[in-house]
Amino acid sequence: MAPPDPLPDDEAAFLSQAIDQALAAEQQGNLPIGAVIVLHGQVISRGANAIWRPNLELTRHAEMEALRAVPQELWPQAHAMRLYTTLEPCLMCAGAILLHHLGGVVFGSTDPQGGIAFCLANLPPYFHAAFAMVDWRGPIAPDECDPLYRRVVEHERRRRAT
Repeated sequence: MAPPDPLPDDEAAFLSQAIDQALAAEQQGNLPIGAVIVLHGQVISRGANAIWRPNLELTRHAEMEALRAVPQELWPQAHAMRLYTTLEPCLMCAGAILLHHLGGVVFGSTDPQGGIAFCLANLPPYFHAAFAMVDWRGPIAPDECDPLYRRVVEHERRRRAT
């Protein structure tokens, strides 16, 4: 993963939309994680974490929700799509991103508890080759996204304590 570089204004706007999705998720009682997928400078899908509400469904990560929302007819252009997310994707989300052949991922904050970075050395050959084909950048906005990540950790801590 590349070291953080300043985001151009349009990319900052896309990450800002992902942050809006994260805040909306939190307002609905879910973890504050959000994502958007962009194709040719236009947002084509959005996703907000929805693992707890309306029903318990642990695969409803923001990135997965954004992937599910991509219009079917746009998938042939997946290599030109870029996913912006507030938090480094987990193993499940990274696998889905790789299988869909997205061209890029930009994440705001590192996830030292469950982010894909800790798995990279152990990826199977197919996924390792696919990972090398994706432009991964992050953490690109820790000032904005680290507070969201700290709230994710706090929500999870409280949930496990009950």
